[in-house]
Amino acid sequence: MATRLREHYEKTLKPELMKQFQYRNPMEVPKLEKIVINMGVGQAVGDSKRINVAAEELARISGQRPVIMSARKAIANFKLRQGMKIGCKVTLRRERMYEFLDRLVTIALPRVRDFRGLSDRSFDGRGNYTFGLKEQIVFPEIDYDKIDQIRGMDITIVTTAKTNQEALALLKGFSMPFGG
Repeated sequence: MATRLREHYEKTLKPELMKQFQYRNPMEVPKLEKIVINMGVGQAVGDSKRINVAAEELARISGQRPVIMSARKAIANFKLRQGMKIGCKVTLRRERMYEFLDRLVTIALPRVRDFRGLSDRSFDGRGNYTFGLKEQIVFPEIDYDKIDQIRGMDITIVTTAKTNQEALALLKGFSMPFGG
């Protein structure tokens, strides 16, 4: 069962990109590879239960169980010891990735307060795009009454595009709301 965005990519977006960038081979056309959602939980230094709450929220948002990340090295100023659980992340691929992108573009981003569009300068030069959300409550899966704290997250969209222009055209084709 293909998702709505995947069908849109195969039937509409791929031929448009082939024409726009004059690709000879359909395999040259950039596509989405994965979406990585990362949630850093700095408060977990003082209270280790917070990492579990954050992981549960991330699982609810993504539909997949997150991996708990631990600190690589100790930093005394932050009261951080090596091996301490400090964040969680999820890597989405295939159908779950398209499903998440669909929910992100149609439901979550329009609910962000004072939203003026995403910056088109956040590409890394190799066709990957990263942006941050300040609050997890923009996703409908999170019950507003049950959250203990507002947490942000970083979302990285990894594509097979070779340049920023190709990646921008690909993401605009998926109706990503790029602003000024």
